[in-house]
Amino acid sequence: MFLTTFLFAAGLLVAETPDTLQAVTIVADKGVVVSRTDTVALRADGTAAAALLNFPGLGISDYGGLAGLKGVSLRGLGTPHTDIYLDGVRVSNFQSGQNDLGMLPIEVLGNAVVDYAQNSVSFRTAKPVFGDRNFAGRVGLQAGSFGTWMPSARFDVKLSERVSLSAHGAGVITKGDFPYGDNGARRTGNDLKQIRTGIDLFGVLDGGEWQAKAYYNGSDRGTPGSLSWPSDDRQQDKNVVLQGSLRKAFSDLYTLNLSAKGAFDKIYYQSAWGDSDYNFKDFQLNSSHTFRLNDWWGVSLAADLEHGALKSPGLYDASRTAIISALATAIRLERFSADLALQYNGTFDKGAKGLNSLSPSLDLRVTLFEGFDVVAFGRRAFRAPTFNELYYPGYGNPDLKPEDAWLTDIGIDWNTALGNAWSLGLKADYFYNYLQNKIISAPSKADPYVWLPYNVGIVQANGVDAALTLRYDDGNVAGGFSARYAHQCALDKTPDSYTYDQQIPYIARNTVVLTGDVKYAGWRFDALFNWRGGRFDSTGEMPDWNTLDLSLCKDFTLGNVGVLSLNVSVKDLLDCRYELVRDYPMPGRAFLGGFTFKF
Repeated sequence: MFLTTFLFAAGLLVAETPDTLQAVTIVADKGVVVSRTDTVALRADGTAAAALLNFPGLGISDYGGLAGLKGVSLRGLGTPHTDIYLDGVRVSNFQSGQNDLGMLPIEVLGNAVVDYAQNSVSFRTAKPVFGDRNFAGRVGLQAGSFGTWMPSARFDVKLSERVSLSAHGAGVITKGDFPYGDNGARRTGNDLKQIRTGIDLFGVLDGGEWQAKAYYNGSDRGTPGSLSWPSDDRQQDKNVVLQGSLRKAFSDLYTLNLSAKGAFDKIYYQSAWGDSDYNFKDFQLNSSHTFRLNDWWGVSLAADLEHGALKSPGLYDASRTAIISALATAIRLERFSADLALQYNGTFDKGAKGLNSLSPSLDLRVTLFEGFDVVAFGRRAFRAPTFNELYYPGYGNPDLKPEDAWLTDIGIDWNTALGNAWSLGLKADYFYNYLQNKIISAPSKADPYVWLPYNVGIVQANGVDAALTLRYDDGNVAGGFSARYAHQCALDKTPDSYTYDQQIPYIARNTVVLTGDVKYAGWRFDALFNWRGGRFDSTGEMPDWNTLDLSLCKDFTLGNVGVLSLNVSVKDLLDCRYELVRDYPMPGRAFLGGFTFKF
């Protein structure tokens, strides 16, 4: 406990920059910043889950339609193993380990960063842009298939030269009764009424910045169940989040990063089997201290403290205190950089024995020549069992061990300019992940009809991620094309398993993503093709699927008043009927159109 207390009093993180140790935006929760990331820009008229489909290495679980739960997993490790961050603060779910991407305020998010080494996806709010005015904003409306309406608004005010305020609100109303299959059947009971609203404050300090956020999500949705087990159940969600962050460089030597969060989540189920409600409270305090010892060397300390409590009458009264602390060093030379860290994870549940683990990590980058880098990382990662896996009445197993994973990767980055207007980028990676003590459900010894979670699973995942990007921009015409491919061989290596040496559920063995866009004279055209094949679940092989999405947008400048954008898009143009989760069909061809007015 002395080591834990000492590390929490300090904290660590070194930020990645090409040739300096100067601190930039730091996320204390993530232990150490590494170089293997991908970034995607988010659009206010899209969804977070749709944007992440641009990455072949990601697995998206989607239970169909806007009302369906949407989760994400990286490289075969499972949804509970993938952390989600919003403006640098972890979005937590101790109950099930799955964070619903549909609850994120997509209408104000600027980008998402996929971090393969830290096994996380970070979403960042777009900061206000004022120009020569003290206010800005936008209002919009999207509407389309399946009775869908999505209004949104954002208003930005420049309160002073150092402080700005942003307020936003959005809603989703959809009937969700889309057709599926080839026999004219319709998916009903998948309706959704949702409101998302919040306020952000952005501030600038001498040598730093700060941000404060208040966010609310509320929804009422149908949960129709699977095609095999349909239901008339309903779910109501309420989520309130208050969080803030501060970065301050007190000198060239020392930079402080702090963040804190308080959140309340309420889920209420109405079911033929009986109603139930879950109330979860989450509190976080995160800190990091970076010391730049000279131009090429720095050390850092970081730590997070989180406490979560879940109560449900007749089911739950559980609480957890989690501690993450790390010690790291970073070296930045002209052609070589390295990050080395040791991270401690402690999980302490009320009335249970604590779980403790140490996770080393190493990240390397070597520049062979200008624009061409070789990168590699290795990291150990733990995932504590969720409350459902430990304590759910009639199902939980309080003796579960944490999942223990080793993540490794080696790859190349090549970026070059082809004349004044063209640029070319190439990225390729080979990865190998080994996961033991995997938590799976299996029939119990006492009663084969009762399934319980056990630590018996082993997963070996290896594969290749590759991406080729070609861009053109001459000041008048801009556009580009990208081709991404991922091969993932994620096999169940559990001894005596009936699925031994088979692909683990829902991980596509092969994925191809093609994207293209063109911008000219206020027009913008986008195309996205997504193909995934070689998927399995516990009952066998699942059909391959592909989608083609097209969108067209035109901007009209209305004098000094603002810019009006009209857009239309079609999702799944070829009307491929498919499922990301078996017996939970996805919508087929769908149309969406609307406007956005920016002022």
